[in-house]
Amino acid sequence: MDVTRAFTKDVKRVIVKVGTSVVTRPDGRLALGRLGSLCEQVKEMVSEGFEVLLVTSGAVGVGRQKLRYQRLINSSFADLQKPQVELDGKPCAAVGQSGLMALYDSLFSQLDVVSSQFLVTDNDFKDPDFRIQLNETVNILLEHRVVPILNENDAISRRKAPYQDSCGIFWDNDSLAAILALELKADLLILLSDVDGLYTGPPKDPRSKLIDTYIRDKHSEEITFGEKSRVGRGGMTAKVKAADNAAQAGVPVVITSGYSTDGILRALRGERIGTLFHRDAHLWLPVKDISARQMAVAARNASRNLQGLSSDDRKKILYDVANALEANKDLIRAENEADVSVAQQIGIPKSMISRLTLKPEKVSALAKSVQMLADMDDPIGQVQKRTELADGLILEKTTCPLGVLLIVFESRPDALVQIASLAIRSGNGLLLKGGKEAVRTNAILHKVITEALPESVGKELIGLVTSRDEIPDLLKLDDVIDLVIPRGSNNLVSKIRESTKIPVLSHADGVCHVYVDKAADLDMAKHIILDAKTDYPAACNAMETLLVHEELVKSGGLDELILALQTAGVKLYGGPKVADLRNIPSANNLHYEYSSMACTLEVVKDVNAAIAHIHEHGSAHTDCIVTEDIDVASVFLHQLDSAAVFHNASTRFCDGARFGLGAEVGISTSRIHARGPVGVEGLLTTRWLLRGHGHVVDGDHGVTFNHKELPSDVELEHFMGRKSVNGGVYASHHNVHGNHANGI
Repeated sequence: MDVTRAFTKDVKRVIVKVGTSVVTRPDGRLALGRLGSLCEQVKEMVSEGFEVLLVTSGAVGVGRQKLRYQRLINSSFADLQKPQVELDGKPCAAVGQSGLMALYDSLFSQLDVVSSQFLVTDNDFKDPDFRIQLNETVNILLEHRVVPILNENDAISRRKAPYQDSCGIFWDNDSLAAILALELKADLLILLSDVDGLYTGPPKDPRSKLIDTYIRDKHSEEITFGEKSRVGRGGMTAKVKAADNAAQAGVPVVITSGYSTDGILRALRGERIGTLFHRDAHLWLPVKDISARQMAVAARNASRNLQGLSSDDRKKILYDVANALEANKDLIRAENEADVSVAQQIGIPKSMISRLTLKPEKVSALAKSVQMLADMDDPIGQVQKRTELADGLILEKTTCPLGVLLIVFESRPDALVQIASLAIRSGNGLLLKGGKEAVRTNAILHKVITEALPESVGKELIGLVTSRDEIPDLLKLDDVIDLVIPRGSNNLVSKIRESTKIPVLSHADGVCHVYVDKAADLDMAKHIILDAKTDYPAACNAMETLLVHEELVKSGGLDELILALQTAGVKLYGGPKVADLRNIPSANNLHYEYSSMACTLEVVKDVNAAIAHIHEHGSAHTDCIVTEDIDVASVFLHQLDSAAVFHNASTRFCDGARFGLGAEVGISTSRIHARGPVGVEGLLTTRWLLRGHGHVVDGDHGVTFNHKELPSDVELEHFMGRKSVNGGVYASHHNVHGNHANGI
């Protein structure tokens, strides 16, 4: 199932509109093969519990063929020599309707399906009583698994010309199908045509491309329609108009080929077939196609706008984002449930589905973390160091944003909120590429967040990359993008590292260890390991390997720990020693991230052996020792080379929010720039600000250096009142130059 077609899982009532070009052959005769295939698909749909209605064209075409034959056999040779006047559509419809319905009835009878006929006119829909009766009758028929077949009664229609109707309700069978879809509360409308869907130009033009998903703002001005269908009144122009109207009113529409033997069934299975019209389509795909460079440059420009705001204004933006998340919880939940449903149907592992799921309470927690981030001290412009280089010459080392960040993440839509809020707080531009399994959730979260950004900053601050094809181009932009942070599988991280010159901040695995020492409090140990493994097994800070001191084998402590884990439903895999001692299935790999209710268990000699094991088989992420021996704990804490090392505390504490960082962009096992949970500080760099009073170097003769450290928590003006004795510039110039310098 395609993620953009996930709504089909909830479809119950379907209206299928069959065009004249599908019903008839080029010579005007009925296309019996296509009609037979259509009826067989309807039969299968009815058997599967769908409520199916047909809106069929073709009566005029069938009747015209019959009347032409009738005229031929009743005309003299002299009559045939005269110019033949084209037959009027109304008598053609009167003749063809009975024949068309007789054929449908015959075909459906062979499949044990009962059909019924409705002939309507546009004028009927002006009568409220008619509409009520239509609903009641159709509902009763559908309850009895009867297939209603509807058609405009062209024989008595008062329409004067194609595309013009007498009362403005509908103008052909395409628009009739759209009206019926709304009136009868259909879940899906399928318009069958003689082409595969809507193209950017005439379908026969090799330059034309099939449009998978129609977006009104994007495609309404781009599409060039070719010639109208050889038969019927509407053609693709009418179908697009009807489809767009129905979709905007809430009924999804798929335009696809009626020549396919399984097109309807494939559309119902959620396959990417034909062209989809959906009210929320603009959330799934970008309205404007811009290059990777343009997107990155736009994010950089917007970040500079953001940096130009006051600290209070940036704080207000974060509060607006938090409020927007709370206000849109129901919409976020609906989009996320659609993603989860697709993931379950295509067999995505439970651990990934767990990461994908975003419940309302999780959204509320994210909103609170954004508010917490807003309440933290402004990270931009913090003075880390202040030095008086010479009398009246002040140098400051201050914090500033990195610039533009590219974050690539898999199946963790909550990461989008955390990363976006951190980017806003730190003044960085941001490009996001989420996994396809979360396409709808990511799209709605991106929309909610960017709509909370003020115009003075611009929505371009946070760009959402929707195609995997754009990633290689983005990874080449080392002159525009300043940092790449991949969050996902080892394979994803490795590929990105190999594909770019841009600095990469990441961790490839989360193989976290808990070592239970011989001096451990076993009740505490059980509490910690159960939390580390079962609190959130899919998290990167969950315990994946339990190491146990060999003395606990003799004392029975090992068996207590095994029982506690197995009682909690944890599947155990043993290292070489444990597998022999306790008949536990052998682990295939001691460096393995289960991300589920499973872990590796092994026995080690002592704390030094535990450290050696972790260094060899761990991932330098988060590791813990459980012991009451302070000296042993000190050895573990100071000799283990991991990003986070804990004593008597669950590995699950390794988290930006729990560390008080407000949120985290990821957890880094790198040793350069940032390590461990990366919050705002990890998204900042520094720059130097130098303020003087006309100081010059002059071959180092024009200044006397003193390199005096100054307190960074005192207002700068306190120091800028000093005079310079070099170059003839005095303190009296402070009033002229000092204020300007403060604006740097």
